Amino acid sequence: MSEQAGAGSPGSSQIPEQFNIAVHFLERPAGAHPDRVAIVGEPEPVTYGQLARLSTLVSSALVREGIERGERVLIILPDSAEFMAAFFGAARIGALAVPVNPMTREADYAHFLRDSGARLVIVHEGALPAFLPAAGTFADSAVIVVGGAGTGRPGMKYWTEWISTAPRTFAAIATRATDAAFFLYTSGSGGAPKAAVHLHKNMLLTTRGFAEEVLGITAGDRAYSVSKLFFAYGLGNGMYFPLSAGASCVLDPERPRPERAVELVAKYRPSLFFAVPTFYAALLRDVDQGLAADFSSVRLAVSAGERLPPEIFERFKARFGLEILDGIGSTEMLHMFLSAQPGRVRAGSCGIPVPGCGAKIVDDAGRPADEGEIGNLWVRGGGAFSGYWGIPELTARTKQGEWVVTGDKFYRDADGYYHYCGRADDMMKVSGMWVAPAEVENALLGHPKVAEAAVVGVIDPAGLTRPLAFVVLPPDVPPIPALAEELREFVRGRLPGYKCPWEVKFLDALPKTATGKIQRFRLRSSSSKGG
Repeated sequence: MSEQAGAGSPGSSQIPEQFNIAVHFLERPAGAHPDRVAIVGEPEPVTYGQLARLSTLVSSALVREGIERGERVLIILPDSAEFMAAFFGAARIGALAVPVNPMTREADYAHFLRDSGARLVIVHEGALPAFLPAAGTFADSAVIVVGGAGTGRPGMKYWTEWISTAPRTFAAIATRATDAAFFLYTSGSGGAPKAAVHLHKNMLLTTRGFAEEVLGITAGDRAYSVSKLFFAYGLGNGMYFPLSAGASCVLDPERPRPERAVELVAKYRPSLFFAVPTFYAALLRDVDQGLAADFSSVRLAVSAGERLPPEIFERFKARFGLEILDGIGSTEMLHMFLSAQPGRVRAGSCGIPVPGCGAKIVDDAGRPADEGEIGNLWVRGGGAFSGYWGIPELTARTKQGEWVVTGDKFYRDADGYYHYCGRADDMMKVSGMWVAPAEVENALLGHPKVAEAAVVGVIDPAGLTRPLAFVVLPPDVPPIPALAEELREFVRGRLPGYKCPWEVKFLDALPKTATGKIQRFRLRSSSSKGG
């Protein structure tokens, strides 16, 4: 039987009927220790008291704008105190916070505006060049610009003045734990982003299961998440996990870069470090090329987003003496549902169910898969979303009672560890046998001339499915045909012949979502067009 529940599962029975995330994660710790630093940087320290007061001003200003319970507030901000204040400010009045990527394209903003039906937008001045063309007929008076005055269109309002005239007190609205609190958009790794609706209770249960039980987070911790606040993984890492414990966080409004991360780790000395596999790979590549990095302050390094290749795990451990806790979560589940545990790490595995979560592997008919058999991963837990906004038919397919169908292929080994094989759409059947892209990619990453790799299934001229590899090389390695054949032979020496790439193509960069996930559907599309 391929089902396993998290040990010591934090029960939902301990959730009060009335519960508001702004009160629990911000007002409660601010009342207990208002002068403690919540955000150490960037650009400057912010205490719990200051952050709570700023969020209260946002709530007051939103009510003044006529925002009512259940209405959506689109948040287009970099990681900052303003982001946190806007997020909790909306939740405090029973509105729904909708954070999205502040570094994306016009078409994405048009989709977010149209899909969410937002009544008000809080946007950073840096995002205006892409946002303004997408705004269309959206009312300028319902756009609040954070940053330089005069950068928006006439009629738009500006953050500093907007909050300065708001009442300084505002009591949180009595929301139920089962009320909707926020939307999170999926990363778009498989197509157009979809909004997962989360409830007030979801944050609390995710915190109990992962932050408390797995990370053992305390007030003495300092969290730094390379992954940004606008998506599920970063939102927990960099905001509500540290706030829940009275800890502090390091925020970086800039785009993720290894040299920037190394700078912030040296400056702020975090004890918890969160990133995605592609960032760990880039960091190690730059370290190999001379970037000096000191991770001695870090007690736990965590990875999610995609499977962490064993090659990256071993190199990071050898360089920094840290075993990366690899796990997997989803926008739908809010954060991790499977994770390695401190002291129980197995390279190449996503670990075991997080406390409070359950997992099972089933075949296409929904029957339990045998031990070691690749099947479909279904999960359950307190972080599970209530449904997709405006897509009831997809919700019905994704939620099977208490179970969420992840769309991921996994197998579970004899010791109960779960192993990621790829998205269901990414798996390929070659010569009648399943091939997991991750297995081929990891073999390629073992070659010293491979920086990144992605593998997809394509149809050859004979109509058969074959693995096609896309490889990114280090800057000093030329993409010559002889190297492609060398890589194919390298893989053939490590894997059965049918798993060997039919062809190797070189790219300057792999297409990725803003969260670092490889967009394999774009690679398949380009290969079918002869690109």
